[in-house]
Amino acid sequence: MKNSLKQSPNQFGYFGKYGGQIIPPTLIPIFDDIAKAYKIAQADPDFQTEYQNLLKNYVGRPSPLYYAKNLSEKLGEAKIYLKREDLNHTGAHKINHTLGEALLAKRMGKTKLLAETGAGQHGVALATATALVGIECEIHMGEIDVLKQHPNVIRMQLLGAKVVTVKSGGRSLKDAVDSAFDAFVKDPKNIFFGIGSIVGPHPFPMMVRDFQSIIGKEAKVQILEQEGRLPDYLIACVGGGSNAIGLFHEFLDDESVKMIGVEPSGRSFNHGDNAATLTLGKPGNIHGMFTYLLQDDNGEPLPVHSIASGLDYPGVGPIHSDLKDSGRVTYESINDVEALDAFQTLTKLEGIIPALESSHALAHAFKIAPSMSSDKIIIINLSGRGDKDIDYVAEKLGYK
Repeated sequence: MKNSLKQSPNQFGYFGKYGGQIIPPTLIPIFDDIAKAYKIAQADPDFQTEYQNLLKNYVGRPSPLYYAKNLSEKLGEAKIYLKREDLNHTGAHKINHTLGEALLAKRMGKTKLLAETGAGQHGVALATATALVGIECEIHMGEIDVLKQHPNVIRMQLLGAKVVTVKSGGRSLKDAVDSAFDAFVKDPKNIFFGIGSIVGPHPFPMMVRDFQSIIGKEAKVQILEQEGRLPDYLIACVGGGSNAIGLFHEFLDDESVKMIGVEPSGRSFNHGDNAATLTLGKPGNIHGMFTYLLQDDNGEPLPVHSIASGLDYPGVGPIHSDLKDSGRVTYESINDVEALDAFQTLTKLEGIIPALESSHALAHAFKIAPSMSSDKIIIINLSGRGDKDIDYVAEKLGYK
């Protein structure tokens, strides 16, 4: 019997050769405790019942799988479906795992959840979850992203979170992760590090993947109901990679389904102009894991850029690194201009304003759909809504 690609990491937290716990020895027991607590919670009917109830009655799941008729007709004959994670409470897929993290932190007796955020959606979702369960929240955010995503900063503050503006380094997502990790190691016994993607030391890549896999589970049921068969393509943007693996995971063993992760090629393929990690990077260490990394000759992370704050990260989740090497998932890239064009196209054709992150996945679908026949089906993960990007986009397009 063929091995399933939906496997868990080994006992050391590796997916193939990627992942692990590349952290100071003093922190290993802290992360091992989280892994143990998570394993127990997974098997606890009370935990699962509470979590599933919140997904249904608080988040609003299942999110719709919407047939984008106008877009499909504009691009050719293929049918394009959008998995509407933008309709979740807080406006993105991030709420799926932040609720799980908050419930687990409370179960473990932690007094604070601390995390990084880029586009602000993870920060808003975590601040929301901590307000719900009654735990203190602290969010670290790069200064550039604070300016680009100011509405989300206000949302986090209204929800009771402390927002720390990070002014060091490139002042973006990587630097926010550095800052948050530095704060975490000062009191790891009382702080739960609510990592915002499938990155970091084990068990976070596995745990966040598991919480996000609800996306693909729903999409599979929904497409079978609407079309009577599986899709031909799944497409999702990739920064850290949580929304992508959330869609892909349930379909990994379905060989007929092609999967495409879309990274940001930014302004160009020159150093510092993009965050196309799986396209241009090579394996290295970052933030407690071994994974593909945009790095200099000394193994230090390179500066990165994307029009989408949630994608400007020099690393990627180790699960995606393993899927790249195995060939099960193909990784492509989209530049800033293409993403901005896709943002405008979906808005005008379907009345749906997408996040700039999701616009990368849309833009790649726009490239490949016109050559497809009418029997082809594409599902795009619309990972978030574009409310947070409106001011930035308006400035870019010269709106007054």
